[in-house]
Amino acid sequence: MRTSRLLPYSPAAVYRAFAMPELLAKWWGPEGFTNTFEVFEFKPGGQWRFVMHGPDGKRYPNESVFAALEPNSKIVIEHVCAPLFTLTVKLTAVVNGTEVSWAQVFADVETAEAVRHIVVPANEQNLDRLTRVLSKLA
Repeated sequence: MRTSRLLPYSPAAVYRAFAMPELLAKWWGPEGFTNTFEVFEFKPGGQWRFVMHGPDGKRYPNESVFAALEPNSKIVIEHVCAPLFTLTVKLTAVVNGTEVSWAQVFADVETAEAVRHIVVPANEQNLDRLTRVLSKLA
């Protein structure tokens, strides 16, 4: 599943919003969700364990690994608990900011199709929330 967006911020600013847990916790996930980070090791091979708290009070434990990090250009996150997927975020400098390309590949087609109705709008909401966080820092 793919999405992309042009953001009026530098690749360094967007990358920083991933690298700084206090910023990432503010925008990660769909609208209405909050996060509690338990482990956040922003380095290649580093672990990221957190709980997403839904607006209905449900808790959603997550565990990921930062598979690859290229400062200001690429972040690859492997989600190592169900549903299994790899998220690749590419940051490309453009005249007025950064093109953020977001590609999420699931372990199998059945899982991807089962969660598509949640993931597609959630990914757009993630980018909406990221934009709001960055606008407050500018």
